[in-house]
Amino acid sequence: MLRCAWCGDDELYVKYHDEEWGVPVYNDKKHFEFLVLESAQAGLSWITVLKKRENYRKAYDGFDPVKVSQYGTNKIEELMNNSGIIRNRRKIEASINNARRFLEIQNEFGSFNDFIWSFVNNKPIINQWNELSDVPSHTELSDRISKDLKKRGFKFLGTTIIYSYLQATGLINDHVTGCFRYEELC
Repeated sequence: MLRCAWCGDDELYVKYHDEEWGVPVYNDKKHFEFLVLESAQAGLSWITVLKKRENYRKAYDGFDPVKVSQYGTNKIEELMNNSGIIRNRRKIEASINNARRFLEIQNEFGSFNDFIWSFVNNKPIINQWNELSDVPSHTELSDRISKDLKKRGFKFLGTTIIYSYLQATGLINDHVTGCFRYEELC
């Protein structure tokens, strides 16, 4: 069975690739989860974050944006002392800020899902990359979304992070054409 080469043979990575990466997400809590995790990944490998995902889920109240938006100084210190997550103050503070901005988008658009899917006319973009080296790190779309989110006050969500988020949440199908998941997600 052929897979995208990036997942290698790590069991956790393969499971993520086979079952989750690129599958369209329509649930706001799941969108928020990926925004937190992708932002935490900045400068690190995705496998590092993936291995800490369950710790994040516990530390971030199941990725409930309402609860995260209410975090204060004490919770920030608690998170800074949590060895199960990436203890970067700027990333932690950005996640709390982004929860507040996330809720503003929900209020404006009815859901974050409606907002984000509007960028692709509610239909996944199906790319046709033959090789992993063909896949870009960002596109005009990720540039536009990142710019929009920054204008709304989001932090730690540059164009490369947003592109990874779009791939992970299935707004973009970037499985290479030889991967068994490519056709399944078309």
